[in-house]
Amino acid sequence: MGNFQVALLTVLMFFLLVSLHEWGHFYFARRAGILVREFAIGFGPKLFSIKRGETRYTLRLLPIGGFVRMAGEDPEVVDVQAGQTIAVRLKDNRVTRLYLDRLDERSDVLRGEIKAVDLEKHLYVTLDVDGDVERFDVHPAALIIARGQETQIAPLDRQFGQKPVRKRALAIFAGPVMNFLLAFVLFGLYLVLQGTPQKVFINEVEQGSPAAAAGLSAGDHVKSINGYTVNGDVQLFIDQISGSAGVPMKWVVDRDGKDVDITVTPNPETGKVGIYPAQGDFKKPGAGETIKYAGTTMVDMTQRIFEGFRKLIFGEFKLDDLGGPVKTTQMTVEIAKQGIAQLTMWAGILSLYLGIFNLLPIPALDGSRLLFLGIEAIRGKPIDPNRESMVHFIGFAMLMLLMVVVTYNDIVGLVRR
Repeated sequence: MGNFQVALLTVLMFFLLVSLHEWGHFYFARRAGILVREFAIGFGPKLFSIKRGETRYTLRLLPIGGFVRMAGEDPEVVDVQAGQTIAVRLKDNRVTRLYLDRLDERSDVLRGEIKAVDLEKHLYVTLDVDGDVERFDVHPAALIIARGQETQIAPLDRQFGQKPVRKRALAIFAGPVMNFLLAFVLFGLYLVLQGTPQKVFINEVEQGSPAAAAGLSAGDHVKSINGYTVNGDVQLFIDQISGSAGVPMKWVVDRDGKDVDITVTPNPETGKVGIYPAQGDFKKPGAGETIKYAGTTMVDMTQRIFEGFRKLIFGEFKLDDLGGPVKTTQMTVEIAKQGIAQLTMWAGILSLYLGIFNLLPIPALDGSRLLFLGIEAIRGKPIDPNRESMVHFIGFAMLMLLMVVVTYNDIVGLVRR
């Protein structure tokens, strides 16, 4: 696979993982009637922006995630108050646009001083126009124009915080769920691309190992161990060896078309025999086999991910064990060079990890937001939005700091090579 193809597949994989996660938030927020202001891939400065309907879709500089910005989650950046002089545009006697600056340049508008305004509940604005005070209804999708930017108003029934807890929780939980579904599909797709192995071969034998002492050779096809038919199940093969540390094992291998009986005793301390197995003789899997493989792989990989979290919590790791965007990209490029099947498996693992990681109760992540919603459901009232925002802000800052540290460590590691 050429360098251009590898780079393209790496970028597409990132977009797939992040976009589908954010699409889950976006879709269920829209279904709940929440105004979604922005659908962003990446963080930091905008590289590209386009508005479709109510939502602005943006591509940002830092490829370390994405977000869906919903009305009411953060304080609105445009404030309209009594005493301001504004210009409004009317359609069917309802305000559809409110201009806050460059009023002299606006045409077909009504200009006046705000006497009263409510853009969330009752949706009206009262203006003093040359001494005449008149009240106008405001369209629920009216736009506020200021500093060259358009901001759609968000009535209370379109704001995130005003929706029932169950609808808000679904909009948050849907992001990780999309990653779980994607991981399941990718694991199944990997098996379809790779095929189901029918045999396990010995790819390499270490010198001085128990396997070498027993007479095993590279290229041997392992047919059975202790009476268990191996077929293409390399995990069964490995489990049988590791579970027989220091105990002689009866192997039957096919060598040049002939069955050879060999006795092998795994190292009593490591439970290894010193070989590198490889799978071969692949066939196209059936639908049931594909679904079963995807499910068992989900379970196996989930257990490994949580084992990694356990080591992280109890300090059983080094900084070099953590990988940031640079190391992840480097690994993705190396795996992509091995072929589309291996990249598909890797993408499934990353998608599963992304879903699980986002559900951890860490401030700024989906798990923390779900925790706050759970507390609200128990208390019967929400936690002070300002306090919750501060918690998420601090959590996000700490995550960014960690990202900077691991990224720096990744770069230093590359330079030292």
